[in-house]
Amino acid sequence: MPFYFLLGSLTTDGQKMMHDNHGSVVEAAREIEVAGAELLGHYAVLGRYDYVMMVEADDNNAVARLSLELGVRAGLHVETLPAIAIGFLDRRISDDPVWGLTSVEKQPEE
Repeated sequence: MPFYFLLGSLTTDGQKMMHDNHGSVVEAAREIEVAGAELLGHYAVLGRYDYVMMVEADDNNAVARLSLELGVRAGLHVETLPAIAIGFLDRRISDDPVWGLTSVEKQPEE
């Protein structure tokens, strides 16, 4: 499944929501359920954006629905970036599993 990074900035309404309830963004992210999309990680960051989220989704439509829901519920302007594994860009290293198309894989416990 493709990975996406969502870059979020609080809107004016989002800032007011955050002032009234400091956990509003986290709560919104936990409550959102979109078929075909899963929020894998959510981080507050310093700089141009307020939040960075990593999403795994079936397709662009699923991540667009998640992005819209998150923006409305949390008061965020969201920029969505499709993530492409580095190994996809260079055929010479594509056989190396470190650079493969799947950027994150959890190994089964033995």
